[in-house]
Amino acid sequence: MTTPLEQVQSIDQAIDKEETKHVEIENGEKPLPASLVGMSQDETLKMEKKMVRKMDAVILPIIMVLYVLNYIDRQNLASAKLQGIMDDLNMTTQQFATAIAILYAGYIPFQIPSNYLISLFSRPGLYICVAVVIWGTISACTAAVQSYSALLGIRVLLGASEAVFFPGCLYFLSAWYTKKELGKRYAGLFIGQQLGNGFGGLIAAGVLKLDGAHGIRGWRWLFIIEGVATVGCGLIFATFMPEYPHNAKMLSPIEREYAVWRIEQEAGAAEAHDSGSNIKAYVSALADPKVYTLIFCMIMSQAMGSVGNFFPTIIKSLGYDNIITLVLTAPPYILVCFFFYGLSWYSDKNGKIYLPIVICLSIGILTYVIAVATLNIGARYFAIMLTPICNVVPQLFIYNTLSLHVARPYPKRAAGLALINAIGGTSNVWSAYVWYAPPHFYAGFGMVLACNVLFLFIITGYRFYVRRENAKLDAGGEKARHAMRHGITQEQVDLGWRYVGY
Repeated sequence: MTTPLEQVQSIDQAIDKEETKHVEIENGEKPLPASLVGMSQDETLKMEKKMVRKMDAVILPIIMVLYVLNYIDRQNLASAKLQGIMDDLNMTTQQFATAIAILYAGYIPFQIPSNYLISLFSRPGLYICVAVVIWGTISACTAAVQSYSALLGIRVLLGASEAVFFPGCLYFLSAWYTKKELGKRYAGLFIGQQLGNGFGGLIAAGVLKLDGAHGIRGWRWLFIIEGVATVGCGLIFATFMPEYPHNAKMLSPIEREYAVWRIEQEAGAAEAHDSGSNIKAYVSALADPKVYTLIFCMIMSQAMGSVGNFFPTIIKSLGYDNIITLVLTAPPYILVCFFFYGLSWYSDKNGKIYLPIVICLSIGILTYVIAVATLNIGARYFAIMLTPICNVVPQLFIYNTLSLHVARPYPKRAAGLALINAIGGTSNVWSAYVWYAPPHFYAGFGMVLACNVLFLFIITGYRFYVRRENAKLDAGGEKARHAMRHGITQEQVDLGWRYVGY
């Protein structure tokens, strides 16, 4: 028995087949590579599995390690707060919040142009690794700052250089994997992000013991060690990171031909009729209420995620010393990896998206109420353990929702994802200013609780909206035409396409 998500995928494939037929009439069919013509279907499938395993063995470990380093370098300022950076640079609590927030002044606006640039280069893997070396160098240079203003300048540059990585990796992976293979690889990125958050605290706890060595403060050692490690990994991985399937040395000649063919077949079929410009795609996305709704949900979720920037400060308020505080920042991020894996398995198996989001947000209400209501150490840390579940996991399901519910045209879906990522990230700026007045942090926990409740109400309203649209599509006639006004084609309707997961 197929799930609703599998039904949508089969419908998507059917639409693509029809489009492919049209392309064959117009432009001629792209033939199977000559080296594969004589192979049976079983032989082809066996070769494809072997080929994908090779790709996974090289690409995924590199990207996951780099993503771990990406988040370590981005979040180490929170750990440096415990090691004296505020005293050394004469910073106030407000100024520290600005130093956290200003990273996104470089990060947010550079994401979209960076992805445009990476599409122009013939070596996207090298492009990403060069960016890794640059941000590692900038991170290491943070150790040399002697003033608050210098720190702000370094943070802006760090954000701009790190903007290459996440959207660049999404682009890079899409050049290697088919649509049905990408979901698990994106999940790997998420796990890498959380491991970066977790290991960042453990590494900082170890580096803290170097405080005063060679006359250098512990927080400066933190930036030096983590920055140099990032530069080293970037240089090493630049020699191993493949570029595109057609010139991948790790694949045999026949595997290279098949890897190129299957991506071109999928892309050609999917985009055969998507001739609109990127500007038109953005205008179309901005005219769709679904995109607006999901952007708002992402803003709320990213605002809730601001708690991660102040994890060490919050845990320190429980009365632990600096080393224990940094060690205790790791378990919540390790827990969320297992939770996310289980929830993703349930979502894929049962075709559910709304229910997993509600589970996370319901846990969030309990979590933030406990955090606001008590200073009991056990209860407070229990709440802290659950915070990544409520504020990070829903983001992945929002991305999945947009990919499924804005299925055509493809440039519009790409524009929607870019808008969600860029506009949603703006909440990282203002949410940095509410984490003050320890140990209660009333403003901070009050803000994330309010965002959690708003997110729950809005996504529930979205559920009623798409279910009503499905009813119109089922009814046919004028009602169906009204539901098709935001990009749904008659062909999709005829094949049974519906908004799924809700």
